[in-house]
Amino acid sequence: MPGDTALARALALVRDLRARCPWDRAQTRATLRPYLVEEALELDQALKQDNAARLRDELGDLLLHVAFQIVIGEERGEFDAETVTRALEEKMRRRHPHLFGLGDKPQSWELGKRETGKGKRSVLDGMPATLPPLLMAYRLQQRAAGVGFDWPDATGPMEKVKEEIAELERETGNGKRERVEDELGDLLFAVVNLARKLAIDPRAALEKANDKFTRRFEAVERLAEQRGLDLGRAGLADLDRLWDEVKAG
Repeated sequence: MPGDTALARALALVRDLRARCPWDRAQTRATLRPYLVEEALELDQALKQDNAARLRDELGDLLLHVAFQIVIGEERGEFDAETVTRALEEKMRRRHPHLFGLGDKPQSWELGKRETGKGKRSVLDGMPATLPPLLMAYRLQQRAAGVGFDWPDATGPMEKVKEEIAELERETGNGKRERVEDELGDLLFAVVNLARKLAIDPRAALEKANDKFTRRFEAVERLAEQRGLDLGRAGLADLDRLWDEVKAG
């Protein structure tokens, strides 16, 4: 219908699919979960690429999954689009009381996540267990910083990284794998915290480093082929020379 909202049309599409397509009708919350995660990751890549056309398509795919979950909620008599949207509106009013005449100060995002009445005992509660470890470290640190457990600037995290490197060096000399693993984990966690205090997304920084390494290593492979060098049999000295040549270029 011309007056329908975009969300209403998406919901109508899913209802029609579930009414007429056996595959769509058979889907449940559990069966849709892997696809939802995949679509969210594809959207994340579109955001990284800043590709408007791909971003539009991936947002549409994610909207389809949102519509699917709402329709399943309707079918089970649990909620519908109206109740989902109303809950969202109420949450945003609580987090932005200064905009709706409910208070003077906006609620920080991290404090806002700690909703009352939901049985949460810690500011760290509610983190999805499936978050990638790098993102989990970043979000845990954000949560803690949201209640004041944080350094004032990047100086503290920088010193912490140095401290963790020294501890890792000591444990590496002891040859105890479990202790080395612990110290390496501490070092990675400290590096993530340093990135956060420098206002750098550690995942984005690592993605760039991965992309840079890929470009350079592939250039090394091409250079080795041009010179008749068997990459698998070349010594480290030869590979280092090729690597330095690629970096200089």
